[in-house]
Amino acid sequence: MAEDMTLDSYLAAGGVLTNPTNVPPRYRAELMKLMATFVDSELAGAAGFADIINQGPGIKERIAAAKIVLEKTDNADRVLKIMGEFGADTDRYATHHPWTTRLDRNADIGATRSEHDMRLAVFNYPIEGWEDAVVMNLLMSQAVAVQLAEFSQVSYQPLAEAFRDIMPIEARHGELAMEGAVKLIELGKAAQMQSSIDYWWPRVAASFGTGGAEKTEALRKMGLRKQTGTEMKDSWSTQATELIQKLGLKAP
Repeated sequence: MAEDMTLDSYLAAGGVLTNPTNVPPRYRAELMKLMATFVDSELAGAAGFADIINQGPGIKERIAAAKIVLEKTDNADRVLKIMGEFGADTDRYATHHPWTTRLDRNADIGATRSEHDMRLAVFNYPIEGWEDAVVMNLLMSQAVAVQLAEFSQVSYQPLAEAFRDIMPIEARHGELAMEGAVKLIELGKAAQMQSSIDYWWPRVAASFGTGGAEKTEALRKMGLRKQTGTEMKDSWSTQATELIQKLGLKAP
């Protein structure tokens, strides 16, 4: 870092940090929050899909669901190891949260996080059946793609590299969801899928948060954010709408 630059200006200009020892407290707090949200969401997402593996209509579908569970857990572990470098108790972390806990299907908590972990709010809702799981995965995979494209540029280099490695894995989950969705349409499940789209759409949209311009600007100065939540949500909405329309279904 040039001597005449402040840390904020250095990071906002694209500079990077590479080691926990050179991370200031405020930056560390936001970085840990970002990592915890990802890890908790991956573990909770994996737990939700684990419950529906055996509801798959065939062996291929069950293998796909099991693969998603395995890879989401592995993705969480990659980022959890980086949290461990900052002092997180990684052994206790993965076992102490009730990852399978879900709210009532009709609950509506917006973007609110549950008190017991940092999972995105969408992962607090229950999946009901195979069609519902495919739709949820289809919509959420598009959201994850948008979020990872953003977070793979964060100024903490080891985390950015981890997210870049995770991106194609999560992209494949979206491809598997689309393959499953096409098959369900062929099986005459369009009505059930439309109902699931109507249910999951606003809950996935809430994953982009409600943070204001002031918060976004603070994160931008730390090199932890480039786009606002609204900008990312708009990108997701456009991409997800295109996918839904390819299936002959409608976005809400």
